[in-house]
Amino acid sequence: MDIFILRHGEAGNRMTVAEKDSERPLTPEGRAAMQKIARSLKAIGLQTDRIYTSPLRRAQETAEIAARVLNVPTLEEWDELKPDGSKAALYRKLARLEQDSRPILVGHEPYLTSMIGEIIGTTSAKIVLKKGGVGKVRITSFTPRVSGELRWLLTPKIITKIS
Repeated sequence: MDIFILRHGEAGNRMTVAEKDSERPLTPEGRAAMQKIARSLKAIGLQTDRIYTSPLRRAQETAEIAARVLNVPTLEEWDELKPDGSKAALYRKLARLEQDSRPILVGHEPYLTSMIGEIIGTTSAKIVLKKGGVGKVRITSFTPRVSGELRWLLTPKIITKIS
């Protein structure tokens, strides 16, 4: 199973735009950048029929932009993608999907790079996923533990340049 991992775009400062961290929206610049990134992902041929997102507002807004640009019919919130979500529960949900599905998971740091590290079998690798960055991971097994390989990891700047 291939999964695409997308970090949310630039969000407003917690001290000035929202009382709760979970309510921080994307900034106007973050929205514009995510639209450009989503168009670039479409141009390079990324295809999916489902996006799963953290319920936090900045991730939801990122997922909505990607769904609209990529014409994705299924957009669902998964609590497992919250910054403090259970990766074990996330892997169980992913294991129940069709093996040929190629979902996009929208979430937060350091959760996403920690997940990538677990899947590729390392906790020591320094993986950087910038806001709006995207990676492709191929999960080869869910048992006895999740395992797979990192296929690629792109910064927002590279994504928009290669399209």
